Amino acid sequence: MASGAAVVCASSSVATAVVVAPSSSSQKTLLSNNVGAAKASFLVGRAVSLRQSKAAMPRRAAVIVSEAVQTERPLWFPGSTPPPWLDGSLPGDFGFDPLGLGSDPETLKWMVQSEIVHCRWAMLGAAGIFIPELLTKLGILNTPSWYTAGELEYFTDKTTLFVVEMIFLGWAEGRRWADILKPGSVNTDPIFPNNKLTGTDVGYPGGLWFDPLGWGSGSPEKIKELRTKEIKNGRLAMLAVMGAWFQAQYTGTGPIDNLLAHLADPGHATVFAAFSSK
Repeated sequence: MASGAAVVCASSSVATAVVVAPSSSSQKTLLSNNVGAAKASFLVGRAVSLRQSKAAMPRRAAVIVSEAVQTERPLWFPGSTPPPWLDGSLPGDFGFDPLGLGSDPETLKWMVQSEIVHCRWAMLGAAGIFIPELLTKLGILNTPSWYTAGELEYFTDKTTLFVVEMIFLGWAEGRRWADILKPGSVNTDPIFPNNKLTGTDVGYPGGLWFDPLGWGSGSPEKIKELRTKEIKNGRLAMLAVMGAWFQAQYTGTGPIDNLLAHLADPGHATVFAAFSSK
């Protein structure tokens, strides 16, 4: 081929066009042909045209490299291969499912809703653990530690509080379960019919009570970004609540007290001290 062979290499992230120059053997062949043509023309008394000589020689073409067309998808472990059921369409999906728990589509839908609820409860729990303890340390509030709050006496006995809590939570969870089975079936307020939820996705009801700032009505990219941030903060909150429980079991104090103790003696007041013999 007079202009060289063009090899196009395309991948999901980079598309590159590479032009391969002719080999030295093909150059020698073409050069010998030109010399032979020059000898034949000399014998018959005709000169070889410079244009014909140049046309016979191969030309080098330029190498063209295009830009990356898209960036790599963020994964929990760089270079890993995500399972096919985690294609990046879900908020907070970084391809992490080593046990294959979400391989079944119906199970995956249930686990997505389960994680959302656990994240939201954990964020509320973390706020209920850290904020009152911090405000008590600052002298603004006078509240007990979260791990001893159940030992105190309230306006009624613990059994009554438990039954009332189960009634209200059971009603809310029952409506959430109905929405999972039939999305949109509980969007109308049973007491105030004019109050309707605006959300169309399961787990994101929207409306005045659940989306007062109207963030759920933005572009799909913005909505996915906000939902991903919610999942990230929720996962961190679940770890924080578990860490607060661990601290309460092994140190007998709250997370703020543990933080202050660590800042006072970073070399000794660490997580490893919980495993050392006293």
